[in-house]
Amino acid sequence: MITLKRPLVLASNSPRRQQLLRELGFLFTVEVRPTDEAFSPHLPPSEVAGFLAQQKAEQFRADVGNRLILCADTIVVVENQILNKPANAAEAKTMLQMLSGKTHEVMTGVCLLSQEHTQTICDVARVNFLELSDFEIDYYIQHCQPFDKAGAYGIQEWIGMSKIDRVEGSFYSIMGLPLHQVYALLKPHFEVN
Repeated sequence: MITLKRPLVLASNSPRRQQLLRELGFLFTVEVRPTDEAFSPHLPPSEVAGFLAQQKAEQFRADVGNRLILCADTIVVVENQILNKPANAAEAKTMLQMLSGKTHEVMTGVCLLSQEHTQTICDVARVNFLELSDFEIDYYIQHCQPFDKAGAYGIQEWIGMSKIDRVEGSFYSIMGLPLHQVYALLKPHFEVN
């Protein structure tokens, strides 16, 4: 494991983010605080993920102490429309129909909060979906239950294996945590023997 000078807290309940950060070699605890995820409709889509990640980090500002707080948020943008997590199967189907046969952007914002600094970045990847039939959409929703995922899909699941033919950018950013960016943010905090 990579040792950091300070305890690292991942402020995310996402099992994917937790798995990715572990696989990157870091020990951390998980602590999530309620956050208002509303944002101004005038905020450009390119700024929303970073804004939301920073909002999550701000919940720790008063008691950050000697810790490093890592927060992230992912949105899907198709034709300038933001797709968040679907509330139910009908919303998931509508979202997947919107993505069918098109290229969209996945934007993951990351914020690292310490007593001294707040660093926020946003990583963007482009994903191309092949045409999806109603049968394929229904099959995916029934078998994978993508209700905790922005845009109603996980690239690491069946739909990514069968219906995504091209990706530009970080695969891990599409999964919800741009590992190359996270590594760069944490590197100055390495405990070097």
